[in-house]
Amino acid sequence: MNTPFAFPDGPKLVYVREIAVRDLPDSLREQAGGLDVIYAVHAPNGQQLALVANKALAFHLARQHDVTPVSVH
Repeated sequence: MNTPFAFPDGPKLVYVREIAVRDLPDSLREQAGGLDVIYAVHAPNGQQLALVANKALAFHLARQHDVTPVSVH
């Protein structure tokens, strides 16, 4: 869950949504460190860009890459 990713060129917007760890593949569940929920960062086209431990980190990651994060439910 700590793999660098180059955000694509294009719209400067990403979507952040909550993911239940139980819904992840086994290999990712093992990396979740006992968390019940993590957050996914998605490009406007739906491509998953990152998985992070909490919402604050997701927003921080987006802003570090000069994109605007938006929460989705």
